Amino acid sequence: MSLMSAFAPIWILTAVGYAACRWGLLGEAAASVLGRFVFHLAMPAALFLALSRMPLSGFASRSLLAFGLSTAAVVGFGWVGASWLFGRRTGEQPIWGMAAGYVNSANLGIPIATQVLGTVSFLAEVVLLQVLVVTPVILVALDRHTDPAGRIRVRRIASLPVRNPVILASLLGVACSAAGLHLPSAAAAPLTLLSGAAAPAALVALGASLHPTAPSRPELAEPPELAELAVITALKLVAQPVIAYAAGLALHLSAPQLLAVVVCAGLPTAQNTFIYAQEYGVGEAVASRAVVLTTTLSLVTLAAAAALLG
Repeated sequence: MSLMSAFAPIWILTAVGYAACRWGLLGEAAASVLGRFVFHLAMPAALFLALSRMPLSGFASRSLLAFGLSTAAVVGFGWVGASWLFGRRTGEQPIWGMAAGYVNSANLGIPIATQVLGTVSFLAEVVLLQVLVVTPVILVALDRHTDPAGRIRVRRIASLPVRNPVILASLLGVACSAAGLHLPSAAAAPLTLLSGAAAPAALVALGASLHPTAPSRPELAEPPELAELAVITALKLVAQPVIAYAAGLALHLSAPQLLAVVVCAGLPTAQNTFIYAQEYGVGEAVASRAVVLTTTLSLVTLAAAAALLG
C-alpha cells in the first residue's frame, strides 16, 4: 500500500462530511451530534479495546523518550505561543498545543507504520504515551476552562476519570491489559462494532464543520488567521520531526529506531483534537483546519523522512 492510499480514506471521508453538510443531508447539527457520538461512545470503545489488547512492556524505551521530548517541546511551545503570538484565550491554548503536537497515531498511523516501518510495535508505545500522558493533561486543562472561576479543584480533577468517557475507557483498558483480562465475545463484539465507527464518524464530523453554513459557537466568531495555521503546521510537520531526530541522535538510537521516531513524529494532527475542541466548545475552527491542512501536507514530510532515513 502506498503512502497516498493510506491518506485517501481520510480525505474522502472529510469530503463526504463537507458535502453532506452542504446538501443538508444530516441536518444543521450534524457536526455537533457526530462529534458527541464519537467522544462519548465510539472513541471510548476504540480506546478501551486497543489498550486492553496492548502489552504494556517496553513503555519506557529510549525511542519513546525521543518521541516524548519532541511532543513535549512542540505541545508546550504551541500552548504558550497561542497566547503570546496570537492572543488566544486560556481555554483555547490546550487545543492549540494539541493541534501542534498530538499525532494521528491510530487510523493513519497504523497504515503508515506498516508501509514505511514494516511494524506497528513502536506506534503502540506512541499510542500509550498519548492516551495515558498527553490526553489527561489536555482534558484536565479543558475541564478547568469549564469552571466559571477557572480554578483547579482537586476534587473535580480526581473525579475527571468518572466524568470523562475517554479517560475512563483508557484507564479501564490499561487495567485489563495489566491484569491479563479478556472480555467475553458477547461483550467484545458490540464494542468492536462501536469502535469501528470512531474514525469515520470523526472525519465526517470534521468535514461537516468546515462548511461555512455549519452552526458555530461564539468562540468561532474570529476564525484562525493564516499565520496561526502556518505556525501550527510548521510545528507539527517540521519542528516535531526535527526535534525527534535530534533527540534520537543524542540518545544514540539505531537507524531503524531513528526512522520510527521521526516518522511517528511527522504524522499529522489527530482528528481527536477537533473532537475535544468541539466537546468543550473552544478552538474548533483552529482544530478543524489544522487537522485538514497537516493531513494534506504531511505526505511530503513522511515521504522525505522515509527517503532520507529509510
